[in-house]
Amino acid sequence: MSRCRLTPPVLLLLVVLQGAAVLLLFGWYVQIIPCGPRPEQGKVHVLLLSSWRSGSSFLGEVFSQNPSVFYLMEPAWHVWTTLKRPGARALRMAVRDLLRSIFQCDMSTLDAYMPEQHSLSSIFMWSHSRALCSPPSCPLTPRHLFSNETACRKHCISAGGLQKAADACQTYSHVVLKEVRFFELESLYPLLQDPTLDLRIIHLIRDPRAVARSREQAANALSQDNALVLEQGDCEGKRTGKDPDAKELYAVMQEVCRSHVRIHETAVLKPPDFLRGRYKMVRYEDMVRNPLQEINKMYQFVGLEMTEKLQEWIYRVTHGKGKGTQKEAFQITSRNAADVSQAWRSSLAHSKVKRIQEVCKGAMSMLGYRMVDTENEQKKLDVDLLLAREQYHFSWQTSKTETTDMN
Repeated sequence: MSRCRLTPPVLLLLVVLQGAAVLLLFGWYVQIIPCGPRPEQGKVHVLLLSSWRSGSSFLGEVFSQNPSVFYLMEPAWHVWTTLKRPGARALRMAVRDLLRSIFQCDMSTLDAYMPEQHSLSSIFMWSHSRALCSPPSCPLTPRHLFSNETACRKHCISAGGLQKAADACQTYSHVVLKEVRFFELESLYPLLQDPTLDLRIIHLIRDPRAVARSREQAANALSQDNALVLEQGDCEGKRTGKDPDAKELYAVMQEVCRSHVRIHETAVLKPPDFLRGRYKMVRYEDMVRNPLQEINKMYQFVGLEMTEKLQEWIYRVTHGKGKGTQKEAFQITSRNAADVSQAWRSSLAHSKVKRIQEVCKGAMSMLGYRMVDTENEQKKLDVDLLLAREQYHFSWQTSKTETTDMN
């Protein structure tokens, strides 16, 4: 009977191969079965970037109600209302630094913008965050259930200090912040380059004509923000009667439209390497026409899972009977979202529509919104004013020309 004899060199080779196999298996095991809590650097950070009255509150709620998300709505409000320096540009670094701290679950920076006696409920629009209405912030709403703003205000208003929010933030895989106070991407570059952050940007836009109509409904609430956007400092725009000053409205709309052009050009035409694959533009009208499809795409973009309960909630809140009235301007209510998105066509004077089209011409052309030439065309709802995605595209040359039309 013949026997195989292993020479010393062969034995050494087998030992080396066995050691390599053990190391590979150990590395594979650690990746699929992580030990202990998820490391902080494993979090995904999402910035919902938009402008006022563009449907961003609804989009924020879509993320807030996900059980994997810690969400805050417009924390930069604290900076703008506390520092009151002249202009949005002067405040953008302070806003960026605040966002960086919150993304890292450090709420101490917020403390600087709070009154001396403050609590978790001092955070702007705190009750819009399911995470702040759920353990460990507040025992009211288990994570697998949807939060109710009214109930949260009633039962969680004395939930404790900012440290509770920080502790809660640590327990979520995704930190999502919604902001309307950035007008370009460059000031966000340090966040995109920060190795401790995994930042994704979802840029929500809306037809400027619909935005203008919605801004008219919420004119008084937006007056101080308008002054900062227009670099007028801490003063409110002058108004006559109940209607917002038309000159102010058009000036703000022009700046908002310019900002959408700047952001989209920066992210799509010649993005820096660290921005590639981390920016997604979403049109509000696409989202309300096909909510489940569009929200699923956003969830996939940031690595979130869609549950059956979330699908039911999204369908219910976008297929209600509400009309988006002035009373509901800052509320998330069940409404027919597709109809609401077209409400400007019957309620906004054609003279105003023409002026909005003039100041936002470049942005509307770039982002796929058709112009209307007559009042009849405006009110004829079977005329679709939203270009299909494959029908609108732009090059560096054309978009530069279009941008000059807005000046």
